[in-house]
Amino acid sequence: MDWLQALILGIIQGLTEYLPVSSSGHLEIGNALLGVEIEENLTFDVMLHVATVLSTLVVLWSEIDWIMRGLFKFQMNAETKYALNIVVSMIPVGIVGVLFKDQIEELFTGNLLLVGCCLLVTAALLTFTYFAKPRQKEHLSWLDALIIGIAQAIAVLPGVSRSGSTIATGLLLGNKKEKLAQFSFLMVIPPILGQALLSVMKFAKGEEAFGGVGALPMAIGFVAAFLSGCLACKWMINIVKKGKLVYFGIYCAIVGLVAITYSLVG
Repeated sequence: MDWLQALILGIIQGLTEYLPVSSSGHLEIGNALLGVEIEENLTFDVMLHVATVLSTLVVLWSEIDWIMRGLFKFQMNAETKYALNIVVSMIPVGIVGVLFKDQIEELFTGNLLLVGCCLLVTAALLTFTYFAKPRQKEHLSWLDALIIGIAQAIAVLPGVSRSGSTIATGLLLGNKKEKLAQFSFLMVIPPILGQALLSVMKFAKGEEAFGGVGALPMAIGFVAAFLSGCLACKWMINIVKKGKLVYFGIYCAIVGLVAITYSLVG
């Protein structure tokens, strides 16, 4: 992998992690178009996800600070309830990640036909959300958090957008859109950091290697993912407030059809 390929893939990861278009699906498409073959290792994929987590910490630091301050009061206050909802939302993706993640990645890696089909699923979900008009609740319940967490677990399928599925599910449950993007971005921090920690442990045990990604492409990809992630995170919060997710549904439908066509004739 050269520095230009790393730059492009870093920008793709940073933008699509927050926009409801599936970062994993777009990375698969980017890898195919750029001719990049990345084995599952500590190097690139995990580092790009860590970069986007850092962008979340930067953009949503005031909310994270609010949660942490409330937790250390050791009371069942609004901050503690919010943190517990995040913990509840992690349960489904934790189960899927431990039991099925490797099988899912093996099935979808390099398979643009399945990625394209999953992008069509994302398109349908985002479009349906646009037309549905549920009553908006004042607070997100633990049951809502669990259901949103299930949506996040399903989004381990490349092509199913994590942010799109979680935000759309929350909207369909009747939660206020002003808070959903924030919750969606915060709930992904623990799983990604956990994935990074597992990769570090595998590397330390010699079960995972650094592969063929050099230090310069690694650094360029990391910075590109971080900077583009900061921009996309801020942008997405504003987009959700304005309720414009249907346009991303149209985009996902187009990209999904292109990916399917490319897989069939390429």
